[in-house]
Amino acid sequence: MTALGRSTRTFSVSEVAVDGGVAPSAVRFYENHGVITAVRTSGNQRRFDESAACRIQVAKLAQRAGLSVREIAALFADLSADPTPEEWAGVAGRLVAEVEERVRKLKAQLAAMESGAKLCEIGRDDPAR
Repeated sequence: MTALGRSTRTFSVSEVAVDGGVAPSAVRFYENHGVITAVRTSGNQRRFDESAACRIQVAKLAQRAGLSVREIAALFADLSADPTPEEWAGVAGRLVAEVEERVRKLKAQLAAMESGAKLCEIGRDDPAR
């Protein structure tokens, strides 16, 4: 667990869940996988900074685009505790590039499947590479 950013206001699991549009269990899941971080209070409660809900919302977007939680955590690895708009723009650029590459590979797979070739041959050749 890391120290919180500049913000003095911290948020509970429940508050982050509401703001992030997920169940409390999802907040803990994202924390366990390094997408968000928390500090513990003296009573051992998780407390999150104000970027946690935003990170979860971006993570959900990235998951809908096909990224795994591990890939999302890597995408967020260079973000500071209190990300600037420029940092978020960098994440957006990397996310767009990743999604465009996935779309390119999917289109190649679709074209191969529509080619009339045997599916087992398509799987062996993997035209999306």
